Amino acid sequence: MTDWAAFTLAMSAFLCSHFVPRLWGLREKLIARFGRRGYFTAYGGLSLILLAWVVVAAGRAPYLEIWPQQPWMRWLPNFMVPLAFVLATCGIGVANANTLGGSRSRSFEATNPGFAAVSRHPLLLALLFWALAHLVANGDLAHALLFGCFAAFPLVAMWAFDKKTARQSAENSVDVIAHTSWLSLTPFLHVSWWRQNLRPVVLRTMLGLFLWAGALHLHERVIGVWPFP
Repeated sequence: MTDWAAFTLAMSAFLCSHFVPRLWGLREKLIARFGRRGYFTAYGGLSLILLAWVVVAAGRAPYLEIWPQQPWMRWLPNFMVPLAFVLATCGIGVANANTLGGSRSRSFEATNPGFAAVSRHPLLLALLFWALAHLVANGDLAHALLFGCFAAFPLVAMWAFDKKTARQSAENSVDVIAHTSWLSLTPFLHVSWWRQNLRPVVLRTMLGLFLWAGALHLHERVIGVWPFP
């Protein structure tokens, strides 16, 4: 199998893993069979394996330069990826049912929105930051296709989730759109927000940085590329 064929196979497997479960009610059947926690645990593990496969396959594909690399481009992921990890850990269970990783049991409260005040789609935004940083840092065709797709997915998903929320007539859904945005730094300026969220934000930020440090340590061993210039 050629390196381009291996990359195409890995990319196809990764994309199919995200679209096939939505066909023929397959996801709902698996959730009914194994439970939501069991399904999403297995699905998350499979996604990580396929992600590692497609990233490695992209690194082995023939190098066709689209734009030349500059030293500052290699530094960009080292600034944006820890932010992406923190967004992800702080955003798990965010008070927005219509988003990746959002809570279905916790109702949105305009007076206490939690991390949703920062972003109503924190996990998707984290994926976008991760993808854009790596897109800039890799100027070859294979990585441009890879990280370009990864960047397009959260943009389309955030738009689609917002359209779904807007179609819902419940007061809770209206509040989500009216009092949140894709990204806002304003909550960090308000003492009242910190009083409500200081402990969970600090603990989840520490967890995010810890996971990022682990990923950074394993980057060369797993991906085969030293992450620093």
